[in-house]
Amino acid sequence: MSKKLEEIKQVSLDNESQSAGSIEDRTGFFGKVRKLVKWLELDGTQNFTLSQLFLYNYDLKPLEEKRRTWRWWNFVTFWIADSFNINTWQIAATGVQAGLSWWATWITIWLGYSFCGCFVVLAARYGAYNHISFPVATRSSWGIWGSLWPVINRVVMACIWFGVQSVLGGQCVALMLRSIFGNDLETRIPNKLKGEISSFQMLAFFLFWLFQLPAIYMKPHTVRHLFTMKAIACPIAGIAFLAWTLVKADGGGPVIHQSGTLSGSAFGWAFVNSMMNSLANFATLIVNAPDFSRMSHKPNSSIYSQLITIPVAFSVTSLIGVLVSSASTVLYDETYWDPLDVLSRFLDNYSSGARGGVFLIALGFAIAQLGTNISANSLSAGTDMTALLPKYINIRRGGFICAIIGYAICPWNLLSSSSMFTTYLSAYAVFLSSIAGVYFCDYYLLRKGHIVLEDLYTANNSSVYFYTAGFNWRAIVAYLCGIAPNIVGFVGATQTHTVPDGATKVYYFSFFTGYASSCCVLFLLTALFPVKGVPRESLFQKAWLEEWKDVESFDDFFHQRLVTEEAA
Repeated sequence: MSKKLEEIKQVSLDNESQSAGSIEDRTGFFGKVRKLVKWLELDGTQNFTLSQLFLYNYDLKPLEEKRRTWRWWNFVTFWIADSFNINTWQIAATGVQAGLSWWATWITIWLGYSFCGCFVVLAARYGAYNHISFPVATRSSWGIWGSLWPVINRVVMACIWFGVQSVLGGQCVALMLRSIFGNDLETRIPNKLKGEISSFQMLAFFLFWLFQLPAIYMKPHTVRHLFTMKAIACPIAGIAFLAWTLVKADGGGPVIHQSGTLSGSAFGWAFVNSMMNSLANFATLIVNAPDFSRMSHKPNSSIYSQLITIPVAFSVTSLIGVLVSSASTVLYDETYWDPLDVLSRFLDNYSSGARGGVFLIALGFAIAQLGTNISANSLSAGTDMTALLPKYINIRRGGFICAIIGYAICPWNLLSSSSMFTTYLSAYAVFLSSIAGVYFCDYYLLRKGHIVLEDLYTANNSSVYFYTAGFNWRAIVAYLCGIAPNIVGFVGATQTHTVPDGATKVYYFSFFTGYASSCCVLFLLTALFPVKGVPRESLFQKAWLEEWKDVESFDDFFHQRLVTEEAA
């Protein structure tokens, strides 16, 4: 912050330091704790209160032009890179195993990811035009303090998913180690661990976790180079894997020739379920789209590039997965939907060519998992944590905290101890869809794209986003109403209780029902109980008020406001 502002705060700071110093002299332990806490404070935050930093800090303020470095091709490479991961590779398995033909399943994937592209673009406009991240964007709909709830939701999910994705990355590293040191490496390393993971698997997991740390250290506006590299290396590995498998199998295998086993309504509901699986896995990326779109160099840099690239990239990756899995049936008399299982079988023939090929392809998958973990989890968690503890956490520290938590929760136990764990995580889209619906209604239907940036950083009644003591009760009610239609189906998905068939079918549309319900309820409540800045008569106007914000002098606004507060 500015020197002038530091001078304004210095008097009160000196007084606090003097009183604290006497305490520190009297209590050695608490004095050491105080020193540690002071040491952990971020540079430039010492002269500001926690509430001031919650409202405004370097990572939360609107991005100035020098940090808006993402061109349209950066978003293209971002999604190409993100599409090539083990989860996408396996997405087609759900539909085929449910009885759909491969081509019907592929159509569902195209449709599902086309919807994903639309929802991402809708959420991304907020960040692209206003240059703000998800934690700040939610303030306009939830209230200045109410925004903490969606932020906490996103942080928790990011930390858990970081650990789960790291387990998959560790499996890639395990294949690489077996390629170098022997196919029986796991049996040669003494297992000193008693649990769901062996010493060899722990070694592979730790190595992958460790190799992610340098990428977490990268600044958000420069991490685009990682995605560019991944967008080149990973598709090459995937295409090479496909060609190698088809040559070994002398064709595409039986999966691409067999017809589906379903018809009538059974076919229709399997089709819908397969399509909605794409949206369920994309819910977290939809919600935090502003975290990346705020780095757009121009207004439309993040619009058409994402709208087109998302369905194309993810559908092509899924098709490669179908073809490889089909060919594996010919090779091993069993259909492997996990690409790592296919690669593991390739090592049965432990020739130099097989070892080299498996190593390089496993490396490609490891890079893919790393990029996905950075984009979808650590970077998002770091951005959100800057709103929770801004005096001590910036995006970089938040990413490291996410990595530590992802390790500490022992994610290998989560995956192995319950076959339904991934169902719980996917079902969490029910809650995120309600958040996204509230977000959409506020920006597009209520405010018509008009955002007063200064009010997003003001925590008093002068802000149109302060609502009632900083909370918008309408958004909270709308959020709960968005969850309600899906709760019964959610319980059924966890297989802990038997639920009516109708509830299960409603749950198939969980993202749409949660999104639409929360959106409609918020609009209705705002019409009945108008809020400042959104008069009732403007709700049904067709005007569109969105504009590209100039934020180069935004620091001056915050500085002037604090000067005014000090004078008062």
